[in-house]
Amino acid sequence: MSAKQDNTSATLRAVTVLEIVVRADRALSLTEVMSDAELPKPTVYRILTLLEQSGLLLREPDGKRYTVGPRLARFGVEILMNSSVRGSRHAILQRLVGDIGETCNFTMLDGSEVVYLDRVETAWPLRMNLQPGSRVPLHCTASGKGFLATLPRAQRDRLLDNLPLTRYTENTITDRRKLELELERIRRDKISTDNEEYLAGLVCVAVPVLSRDGKPCASVAVHAPVARMSMKQALAHVPALRRAAAALTQTYQEGAAARPRRRKSAAPRARA
Repeated sequence: MSAKQDNTSATLRAVTVLEIVVRADRALSLTEVMSDAELPKPTVYRILTLLEQSGLLLREPDGKRYTVGPRLARFGVEILMNSSVRGSRHAILQRLVGDIGETCNFTMLDGSEVVYLDRVETAWPLRMNLQPGSRVPLHCTASGKGFLATLPRAQRDRLLDNLPLTRYTENTITDRRKLELELERIRRDKISTDNEEYLAGLVCVAVPVLSRDGKPCASVAVHAPVARMSMKQALAHVPALRRAAAALTQTYQEGAAARPRRRKSAAPRARA
């Protein structure tokens, strides 16, 4: 094998290890990564060490398990904010705002916060300005509670064990048991709300956006001042939100369908 081929093979092995860690819903041990990757233990250890040193992976405090690192987390958010499908997703939000007449946003979970991937503002002068890349809490926002509700139980419990349930308004849920009851409702109805829980005078409703494997991966939401939209009126927009969520889900599926074709066409060149 030539040096170039060896470097390519090493890079692909590292990508495989990254994919295994990213897809897991918990931190993984060296043995678990080695088993999933079907690679020798010294090879996996060397890759994990390199990825940890580069900030792409993070070793848990016990020193035995690996999870997504800060550099990789930022990389994932930046991909979604600047990907080739951003234009079509922005157009979906614009159409939704045209239908509803209020500000709509597209968000995802990043660690213990909600990050705004895109946002289209209403034409009304009274509005809240949150640019793409802005971050808001999990426990008191519609999208945030939606993400918490759909996380695997063990991952959700770990987050709630360490999440400060800061009070932002009189309506903020700061009791762990009450928040868990709210999350149960969200899991059942697949609708999450913010009834003036983050900002007084502002209501919000969100629904999940699904990835190509059918799992919640993002959220689309509408929010407005209570002077223009009550919670009852906001909930009446759920059908429009779900149509937009389905259209956003389609952008993930289209991207997934395009990738195999590129790999297949490149394969003969790799063997040459």
